Amino acid sequence: MTSIRTRFAPAPTGYLHLGGARTALFSWLYAKHTNGKFILRIEDTDRERSKDEYTDAILKSMEWLGLDWDEGPFYQSERNDRYLEEIDKLLEAGDAYRCFCTVEELEQKRKDAQKRGEKPKYDGKCRDLNLAESKEPFVVRFKTPKTGATQFIDLIKGKISFDNSELDDLIIRRTNGSPTYNLTVVIDDSDMKMTHVIRGDDHINNTPRQIVMFKALGLEIPKFAHVPMIFGADQKKLSKRHGALSVTEYRDAGFLPNAVVNYLVRLGWSYGDQEIFSTDELIDKFDIVNVGKSAGVFNPEKMEWLNSHYIKNTDSINLASNVLPFIEELGYKVENKEWLATAIDTLKERAKTLKELAVQGEFYFKDDIDYDEKAAKKFLTEDVIKPFELLLESLKSLKSWDEEAIEAVFTKVLDDTGLKLGKVAQPVRVALTGGTVSPGIFEVIHVIGRERVIDRIKKAIEYVESG
Repeated sequence: MTSIRTRFAPAPTGYLHLGGARTALFSWLYAKHTNGKFILRIEDTDRERSKDEYTDAILKSMEWLGLDWDEGPFYQSERNDRYLEEIDKLLEAGDAYRCFCTVEELEQKRKDAQKRGEKPKYDGKCRDLNLAESKEPFVVRFKTPKTGATQFIDLIKGKISFDNSELDDLIIRRTNGSPTYNLTVVIDDSDMKMTHVIRGDDHINNTPRQIVMFKALGLEIPKFAHVPMIFGADQKKLSKRHGALSVTEYRDAGFLPNAVVNYLVRLGWSYGDQEIFSTDELIDKFDIVNVGKSAGVFNPEKMEWLNSHYIKNTDSINLASNVLPFIEELGYKVENKEWLATAIDTLKERAKTLKELAVQGEFYFKDDIDYDEKAAKKFLTEDVIKPFELLLESLKSLKSWDEEAIEAVFTKVLDDTGLKLGKVAQPVRVALTGGTVSPGIFEVIHVIGRERVIDRIKKAIEYVESG
């Protein structure tokens, strides 16, 4: 039995966005599910638009998502001689021809066709002239069959048929000698022994053009699966206006890679009513034939919900490594990861992103607390001096610095003053965090630590006394 081989072949003309990442994910999962191979190929023949920074970003995005490749990355820019060799074969066999039509001629033909209400396509002027190479600029066109139909069974969409009369004589080599996309893809997919080509359905019109080239070159044709597009809520192609970012932007915004993977796989594939999948579960359950035929609809709120789920359910010591860059971004250095994990434990129930978690926990990391003006005016009043002083006295001598012991100190202060918990806890919260919203006050005191808690309460008393 032939081993399954899939590929992801991005063009480095931009960053990796959600649609491309989902295509890569589906290809990767299908290879893993079938114990096959996943190949990475960089289609960088567009010399003007391809940039090294985009290539690096694509590779880093793939690594961050955990989509490891078995072979590659292969670069089309390094395979130019191979493509030209096959173009020469097509010319020799009469399956391609040189075309000397000028840009101006072609533009006029396009306008004339539009006036006649016809589909603009090359009229085949040079098709049967068998023109030899000369110093004049020329392109090489593939001689597409004019009659019959090109059909294939799409693993997602079913049987698809194109009337050959609708297909153009495609340019396969430009005037500058460089090969074009449809030709390079055919050669690469054959040389790299692709058994399955999984890609977005914006490529579906390229498939018949590639199939006729596979046939002309006597190459084995892979199976095709065209994944439906991702739309925004307005049913239009996904873009930044729908809140969609590149993969690196999601990473930098504080999303976890397994949350992004989980969200992407559910945009077009389902397994009953299950929403949350581990990587092992996805590999076990995924099959390309179960991808839906209709477009997925991007929902940023659902993506945030999934991310918050993964934050809550990730071990805090592991989460600490992911959160550290966001803490450092705020200007703080934390060296004790065990202490950081304890702080994260108090924050992760409320955070949608790692960046949000770092911001919410900023009071843990800073040395000097700035009070919110309204909070200070309402809660740091002369009434709090006595309970604060009682708290200080007990906290200084507390033998065991844990939440249970800290709660007992508060209970004693409440008994001694006749106050209710809110009348003490909220002023303490403002003194320790600067604001009125934080995790539970006993948790906060425990994490901040004895010395810093005592110092902050003293400063709050000084603030009240200074008027």
